[in-house]
Amino acid sequence: MRGPTQPESVLPELQQIETLVLQQNVTQLQSRILCQVPCAAGNLPIYLLTLGADDPDIPCVTFVAGIHGLERIGTQVVITFLEGLLERLKWDRVLADILQRVRVNILPLVNPVGMLYGTRANGQGVDLMRNAPVESQEKTILLAGGHRISSLLPWYRGKSNEPMQIEALALCNFIEQEVLSRPFSLVLDCHSGFGFHNQIWFPYAKSRMEPIKHLKEVCNLRNLFMQTYPHQDYLFEPQSQHYLVHGDLWDFLYLKSLEKDNIFLPLTLEMGSWRWIRKNPLQLRQLLGLYHPIKPHRLNRVLRSHLILMEFLMHATLSYQNWIHNSEALDLEQQAMALWYP
Repeated sequence: MRGPTQPESVLPELQQIETLVLQQNVTQLQSRILCQVPCAAGNLPIYLLTLGADDPDIPCVTFVAGIHGLERIGTQVVITFLEGLLERLKWDRVLADILQRVRVNILPLVNPVGMLYGTRANGQGVDLMRNAPVESQEKTILLAGGHRISSLLPWYRGKSNEPMQIEALALCNFIEQEVLSRPFSLVLDCHSGFGFHNQIWFPYAKSRMEPIKHLKEVCNLRNLFMQTYPHQDYLFEPQSQHYLVHGDLWDFLYLKSLEKDNIFLPLTLEMGSWRWIRKNPLQLRQLLGLYHPIKPHRLNRVLRSHLILMEFLMHATLSYQNWIHNSEALDLEQQAMALWYP
């Protein structure tokens, strides 16, 4: 375990992460710094936190947040989930047994410089979710689909002849080296700021016409969640139903996963921030209010409302062999196509 490099960091979320690193026993929580991101305030670390056995043959679930610096709520939701796991490990023998058979990875803050300065992009003005070397096969929304015009404009992809940004590269290298080799893996990347509903998106973001290879598995996972927790309000959909983009990190990594004989299912949680604005329009007076619940009681509600989903994904990963074979049913493929690609 490596200790924090900036114990007096001015970024509250980073302080939370480093406090967890300092307080937890090394046998429970392992941590390492994937890279250091330079900025005017000094180098800011990107932490990887892990729980569970380090056996490459067991499945893993990975929770990611903070890719967009303005979306602080994603980082706070992921940290809250980790804090709950660590508290339970003090007394919960069932959880301790689960973590012998599944690996839990947490990257709670991928874009620390963007979060420090309150920007969607990183310190170079690059939108990390438009930064991968993958192109949309169809026409995208002007600017919002990713562009190479200027870092002064939002949704900037970076220059075409440059490597990925240090933050995006750290995330992709970790997934390629330590996740894709496992027999089964899930990712939940936490974002906010889109619509009135909580949505769970899956690839592709590059095409409305092309379903992913593991469409049936995603459909089966959706059905399991809806049947187990029928009163949840999440919408499972391919991202392409909303908009297309160039350079999507999860499209890029999913395509990489197809080179192996394993199953990798990347999901994106889009927390519906418009409902917070509808209930409290005054929060639009600050930019953060577009993406983050401002009132304390609403913040607390959001922090606890996604824990069921995250717990479910951890158990679905652990027990993937009990449900993945059902994904081969022909009627499941027909259901998925009718649901998402009519």
